[in-house]
Amino acid sequence: MAVSAFRVTQLPLLRQSQFPVARAARSTKKMIGGRNLKGFVISAQYSQSQDLFTSRLQSRIENLPKLVEDIVQTSINTGPRGALRLVQGVQAFLGVGGEWLNDLSKSTRVSGALPTEMQLGLLSPLYLRKLFERMGATYIKLGQFIASAPTLFPPEYVEEFQNCFDKAPPVPFEEIRKILQEELGRPIESVYEYVDPTPLASASIAQVHAARLRGSQEDVVIKVLKPGIEDFLVADLNFIYVVARIFEFLSPEFSRTSLVGIVKDIRESMLEEVDFNKEAKNIESFKRYLETMGLSGQATAPRVYKHCSSRRVLTMERLYGVPLTDLDSISALVSSPENSLITALNVWFGSLLSCESFHADVHAGNLWLLRDGRIGFLDFGIVGRISPKTWAAMEVFLGSIATEEYESMASALIQMGATNVDVDAKAFARDLEKMFSSIQELDTQVVVATGSGRTAVAANVVVDERQMNALFLDLVRVSESYGLKFPREFALLMKQLLYFDRYTRLLAPNMNMLQDQRISVVSNRRTNRYKDSFN
Repeated sequence: MAVSAFRVTQLPLLRQSQFPVARAARSTKKMIGGRNLKGFVISAQYSQSQDLFTSRLQSRIENLPKLVEDIVQTSINTGPRGALRLVQGVQAFLGVGGEWLNDLSKSTRVSGALPTEMQLGLLSPLYLRKLFERMGATYIKLGQFIASAPTLFPPEYVEEFQNCFDKAPPVPFEEIRKILQEELGRPIESVYEYVDPTPLASASIAQVHAARLRGSQEDVVIKVLKPGIEDFLVADLNFIYVVARIFEFLSPEFSRTSLVGIVKDIRESMLEEVDFNKEAKNIESFKRYLETMGLSGQATAPRVYKHCSSRRVLTMERLYGVPLTDLDSISALVSSPENSLITALNVWFGSLLSCESFHADVHAGNLWLLRDGRIGFLDFGIVGRISPKTWAAMEVFLGSIATEEYESMASALIQMGATNVDVDAKAFARDLEKMFSSIQELDTQVVVATGSGRTAVAANVVVDERQMNALFLDLVRVSESYGLKFPREFALLMKQLLYFDRYTRLLAPNMNMLQDQRISVVSNRRTNRYKDSFN
């Protein structure tokens, strides 16, 4: 995609600078007698193209020192980690390349013909996904982005990279034990009565182990940052940043798409996820909100055990429950799944303005119905903070969704989005209507877990995430076609609303979550009791 954009912007300049010279020279002779103005026109066109070329060249020369400074500074910040990552990248390439050669040999022996996938080599979906997994956390995250962007990537790549979701290989327990001992500063046996060596979950950045505290005998989970992850992220993200800067320098097209800004946002977000002290503060802030608003009997978040937590280790209370997509288990726990959903919605909506931050990743793995009937909010690695201006527009936007008033919806989005062009609000409204009608066409069968069901639940969460990302990207695509660029907080809000829309279709199919009187969508006009208590 980058090569294609480069060709479009560069090659016409080369053609203009090579060929019109000779034509202009020949035509000048005809123009002398005043009988033919064609040569003059060509000469003027040539002059204009030369001016454009000179202007762009001058702009790039002026920006070159800043580019060099950025590259040098980024290289200094990366340090020897960059060289290490280069070696690891070569090793990953050789490893997957060896797999491809082995599979190639088998294919030719069996059939004699070479399958299309084998012809693509390491650029085929299967082997590229394997390469990303070998490269580690950063590239697994990028793989997840590919999987969630069906409008940007070919379907075979989108399908293959679905396997990047929650399937990162676990780190051996001996390495986890070493990290625990380093972070706690004492033998883990003095802190934990028992730690299960088999992880409950293993993601690209961290893995989670069940444990029991010594003394209190409380059940806990330990979230441990995988070894070397911070070094990998810094080196990889700095490399991606440098590439983005170079692309923007070479091609104005990349500058207009704010490529560097997007990369900076990704870098900031991913580096924040690897600081568990920040996640602990997010959890404690949410628990204070619940207590202040009198909601602790309806919802909760895990208690953080500070004496055995650090930047790389987070020890939390273990909550027992089921995801909001497991209808059978929910029905066995409570008489009204609909009421449980209403509770979850009211708690989350209330946190938008009554808490320091809101949970910005409420997929089914992070939103549970607990055994005691409360709603459990898990994993506060990704949170959002909303400004009054964005929320004012968001209120109008949500109201227009409920009433299907697409012109109001378009106006709210125009108010929220940054743009330097005049937007055709009526045309925008028509496109939004077409896009939102597709929500009704989504498959409402989330298919809940049965039996032990752990694998089934995980599989269904993936399907749900895929549909949500596709729909959200459609909204962004339609809006950007009108020159609108939204703040990150809007993107986070929209994604959570789409998750809740799915839960509503499963647990309360006859309920409109934005019009139901039992659901309280917070307003800027409300008294903010939570924040007032800290002033």
